[in-house]
Amino acid sequence: MLNDSAIWKSLSAPARLSLIAGPCVIESEKLCLQVAASLKKTCDKLGIFFVFKASYDKANRTSGKSFRGPGVEAGLRTLALVRKKIGVPVLTDVHAETQVAAAAEVADILQIPAFLCRQTDLIDAAVRTGKIVNLKKGQFLSPKEMGQVVDKARSAGAKKLLVTERGTTFGYNNLVADMRSIPIMRGFGFPVIFDATHSVQLPGGGGDKSSGQREFAPVLARCAVTAGANGIFIETHPQPERALSDGPNMIPLKEMPGVLASLVKIWRASR
Repeated sequence: MLNDSAIWKSLSAPARLSLIAGPCVIESEKLCLQVAASLKKTCDKLGIFFVFKASYDKANRTSGKSFRGPGVEAGLRTLALVRKKIGVPVLTDVHAETQVAAAAEVADILQIPAFLCRQTDLIDAAVRTGKIVNLKKGQFLSPKEMGQVVDKARSAGAKKLLVTERGTTFGYNNLVADMRSIPIMRGFGFPVIFDATHSVQLPGGGGDKSSGQREFAPVLARCAVTAGANGIFIETHPQPERALSDGPNMIPLKEMPGVLASLVKIWRASR
């Protein structure tokens, strides 16, 4: 298993595409191991640096009745199992300062969710662990405004940050991905990741849940690679129609080899 320095070196390397991917939420150990093993095999073949992603708690679901995940303790056990058995770094999001220490014991990368990207105390707590921190741009912020979020993290001592674009609110129940955000946010001095599947989410579009347009996720991912993104963030599931969270915008796992192969071709041509 790579150490923190090696993971950071791979994520920030200009000559290699990175992928952060996995199911939206931890549904079971079996699902996470299946998805992680499949993605690792594909990424090894294509020369992509792979980080497995899954959430132990989706604290910002549209409805209070929606599935949130197994919780901190059980979820982190699953992530630790994936890390050990599949041999890949893992990323998970933290929603409160009280979760940070436990998450940092397992995860290689701590993620600040988009809705919480201006929560100073949460950012400070994540940075103080010394882990790589992924700052997701809020749907309510312009790319330039994310500079203030990065400055907060720097003030707390951050040296290893990722900044992730995931679309901007565009009227009701819709997002738009502005590719100008990638070069703008690269100007902050850290790698920029493009979240292809959340950018095609239709927040609240399903009434008591979000909807999405997964068919456009590969299109936006290709645009982002061309625009200079260091890596791509994708949520995927063997059966998105049966997923317990964000199914409408997730890419079917069986389609991932083709999607990733196209991204590598564009990466090589555009670099």
